[in-house]
Amino acid sequence: MSRDVLAWCLVAVTAIAVAVIVVLVVRNRALGERKRQTEASLTSQLNAAQTQVLSVQAALQKYQQEFDGTIREAEEASEESTKAVLKGSARFLQGLAAEQMAVLEELQRKYGGHAVLGDLLEVTHANAQMQRKSQGIAVLCGAPVGRRNRAASVYDVVRSAQAQIRSFRRVEIMQQTGFALKASAVSPVSLAVAELLDNAASFSQQDAPIEVTFQRVQRNLCIIIDDAGVGMNDEDRQRASALLSGDFVPRLSQLGTQPKFGFPLIGLLARQHGFRVDVTGVSRYGGVRAVVLLPEELWTEEQPSPVDQATPVSIVRGADGGTGDRPRTVHGLPKRTSRQTPVAGVSGQDGRAPSRAGQDAGRASGRSLGALGALQRGTLSGRNLDSASSEGSQDA
Repeated sequence: MSRDVLAWCLVAVTAIAVAVIVVLVVRNRALGERKRQTEASLTSQLNAAQTQVLSVQAALQKYQQEFDGTIREAEEASEESTKAVLKGSARFLQGLAAEQMAVLEELQRKYGGHAVLGDLLEVTHANAQMQRKSQGIAVLCGAPVGRRNRAASVYDVVRSAQAQIRSFRRVEIMQQTGFALKASAVSPVSLAVAELLDNAASFSQQDAPIEVTFQRVQRNLCIIIDDAGVGMNDEDRQRASALLSGDFVPRLSQLGTQPKFGFPLIGLLARQHGFRVDVTGVSRYGGVRAVVLLPEELWTEEQPSPVDQATPVSIVRGADGGTGDRPRTVHGLPKRTSRQTPVAGVSGQDGRAPSRAGQDAGRASGRSLGALGALQRGTLSGRNLDSASSEGSQDA
């Protein structure tokens, strides 16, 4: 009896277990199906969401490009407007400086032997600096640099650049040269050399020398400027090289609140007119060595004209208004010779000879006047570089 009961219990337990297993299998299948359906639904929603995200990203990128384009156009328009304003202002100032220069030169011719000549030369020199600055700003803003229709001696071009900086007395041109710049290169090279000389003077002590030499290297002519300044570190050299290459043209807003136009202007001139400028060298004084490398397309050897060969000596009016026989260069400038410092005679009201103090003051004034007068005579055609025969409009 007990065995039968036990057997029936086992059968019941087995049936219940089978039933439970069947129920679990059915439930698992139902859960699996639901899981697959849920996964399919979620995958579909995820794909739809990803599609929407891609669409939104594409629209955002498009809007970003349009926004960047709008900002760039606005910046370019603002840059061009700023350049137009600066160019117009600089050209106006340049015109005033040219008029003032003409008046001053007329006064110098009129009062050549007067004591006021020294003051006139100082004013002329200051005016030349203002004219160079205004011309540089105008050129950097897109104005033409101007063009001559005649070649000019490289020596005269450097003298012209020397006359356009404040500390011109510190510049020593160590040698003469028998080369001449072609007409198209005279104005840009003169302006670039003036900026380099001004930069050398600004970053060196007031009594430190600035030496200029010339060297022909293969088919290139080099104008070498050595200063005794503080030099440049590697970062400054890299930035200077980038600016002087002309490949990187900074915006006016990137030049700072006290804008430095020098290197950007030189780089622009070098790129436009086919010469190169390097300031990575070290001078023998420990300062910067700047090299203006002129390819053979921009220069030629000087050839004396038949007129110069026939009449090698001409009459040159000195600073004192007198005349004398002075040899002249091919381009009409007086050659460097030993000269007497023009010192005006000074006498007292009673007609007697001046005192020792008056003589010393006269000598000092004469030396200053002589230095300025020598620069004036040496750069008489150099400042304007025959502006009367220059090509190119002054109006932008």
